Amino acid sequence: MKKRFVFISVVLFSLLVGNMQGQTVKVAAAANLRYALEEIKKQYEAGNPAVKVEITFGSSGLLTQQILNGAPFDFFMAADTDFPEKVSAAGFAAGKVETYIYGKLALWSLSLDVSNGLEALFLPAVKKIAVADPKKAPYGKSAVELLKSRGMYDRINSKIVWGDNISQTAQFAFSGNADRGFIALSLALAPDMQGKGSCYVFPETICPPLEQACVLIKGSEKNGEALKFKQYVISPSCDSLWEKYGYGLLKR
Repeated sequence: MKKRFVFISVVLFSLLVGNMQGQTVKVAAAANLRYALEEIKKQYEAGNPAVKVEITFGSSGLLTQQILNGAPFDFFMAADTDFPEKVSAAGFAAGKVETYIYGKLALWSLSLDVSNGLEALFLPAVKKIAVADPKKAPYGKSAVELLKSRGMYDRINSKIVWGDNISQTAQFAFSGNADRGFIALSLALAPDMQGKGSCYVFPETICPPLEQACVLIKGSEKNGEALKFKQYVISPSCDSLWEKYGYGLLKR
């Protein structure tokens, strides 16, 4: 009887500790989200102290591959709609793919003026141009499509320095390792880069906003906080933070 009482006590204590620790939501997020999502995470955890949000940032393509290989994520926030749809089509989604914000492509330089947009690529001082890998990074794909649509890609192809993701691409430009960089506007508005260099935001008439979508990953059904965090990200509670980093909001 005494041993049984001790066993029950240990079980109850373990359950109590587990409830006190709360749950962890593991998020796979596109690199363009780094600063905005860190603020959203901080805001969410402040209102939900029993919950911890762990974020892994990377290119949408790389994160998709990790998910398809069984990486234990609860929630995927991509930089486009194609990669979440790929996750869903492969049977790794728990629920539907949903758009959460719209991103914008920008041209940025630490030391050279980019106010005239694409024409700034052809100045003699421009030796290297940073672009994210279009196979893995939707912002890189958007940049390449823009250049090709204007008949400029072949003219500058030899100058392109490829980044693994949009965050690394921005770092190439910020460090001066590239004279120009096609980056996410959200990164140009990040603390490290805001107010520095020269930035040109491409108008929607020539470069449509990037529709960024998210999806819960199979297995997240066991973690009720994953759905709550997803709902929070899409809710008006985050609108001011998305706008702070230059994103376009959902039409509700």
